[in-house]
Amino acid sequence: MSNSDQTLWFTAELAPHESALRAYLHGLVSPSEIDDLVQETYARLLRAHARGPIDSPRGLLFATARNAARDLFRRRTTANTFPITEMDEARVFDAAPNAAETASRQQETELLAAAIAELPARCREILVLRKFENLSHREIAQKLGISEHTVESQLTKALHRCEEFFARHGLP
Repeated sequence: MSNSDQTLWFTAELAPHESALRAYLHGLVSPSEIDDLVQETYARLLRAHARGPIDSPRGLLFATARNAARDLFRRRTTANTFPITEMDEARVFDAAPNAAETASRQQETELLAAAIAELPARCREILVLRKFENLSHREIAQKLGISEHTVESQLTKALHRCEEFFARHGLP
């Protein structure tokens, strides 16, 4: 396949979706990583297109971007590991939380769970989908059959209620 064929295909099939792709990635990764993921996604799709025709370029674009983001997370996790032979004893013992820290974290977790449990059902569902399942506003709206505006307003309501809960319990 010639470069001009690749360029024409890219211009017709991928480029029109770049703003939607960037918005999608904004829900998955930090803004500083979006340019690199867009570039990686395009490179993967151009290689795939060079091997043969692609039935649904837009669908494959988003699936490829999601996979590129997952690969980034995997690389980041792998990069943060180090050989056990390089570990010194002080680091092992200092890294472990003491009993007071463990108890404090447990109390914080229990308070967060209580705050979330007090939310109205729709607020709670949207908060969990956004903060714990990392779905974008658009994905939540599609999943629940509601507008993105409703997702935003319910999420804002949920966060304000959690703040009020923490204030009532003397937490910052």
